[in-house]
Amino acid sequence: MDLFSDLPPWVFDWCVVPLLIFFARIIDVSIGTLRVIFVAKGYRLYAPILGFFEVVIWLLAIRQIMNHINNPMCYLGYGLGFAVGNYIGIRLDERLSLGTVLVRVVPKVDTTELSEHLRRAGFGASLVDIEGMSGKLKMIFAIAKRKDLDDLMAIVREHNPQAFVTVEDVKTAQEGHFRTSHSRNASPLGLPGGLRNRK
Repeated sequence: MDLFSDLPPWVFDWCVVPLLIFFARIIDVSIGTLRVIFVAKGYRLYAPILGFFEVVIWLLAIRQIMNHINNPMCYLGYGLGFAVGNYIGIRLDERLSLGTVLVRVVPKVDTTELSEHLRRAGFGASLVDIEGMSGKLKMIFAIAKRKDLDDLMAIVREHNPQAFVTVEDVKTAQEGHFRTSHSRNASPLGLPGGLRNRK
């Protein structure tokens, strides 16, 4: 590489190449993690685009491994890049807050004020009669955008700090009441109209 032509060969082989492999793996694994998440969330048309860049970057990294197969630092850079790339991909998913979640709230006290507060805040809250060890109760079902989950949980903690809460991802949700001013088919990358699959 002309960019590193002034460096001693040992510096290039033992420092520069492992670092290049390290950063290449961070990028391609981060892209791969997002690709899998996009597929799971229903944004399947992004998968081929992300997959293309993921594989090209991976090929560049593996080529350097093959060219320096006796250099243990390359293996170290490859492994560390994979680990860090997974972490960064997961953090990116958390920052993007894609998708929809189902929240179940089993309260310890009366749910009237909680359900009314959730509805005033724009969340759709449905009440279901249940019976458990504590007797008859009202369980709250709520569907929310993942980016609004923290706000929803703050309301629950305000009224029922000891409530039993479960949260799970919802792959597909149609109609219903969502606390959002954006289209449900919006792009996860903020592009107009989005590329989410329609069923």
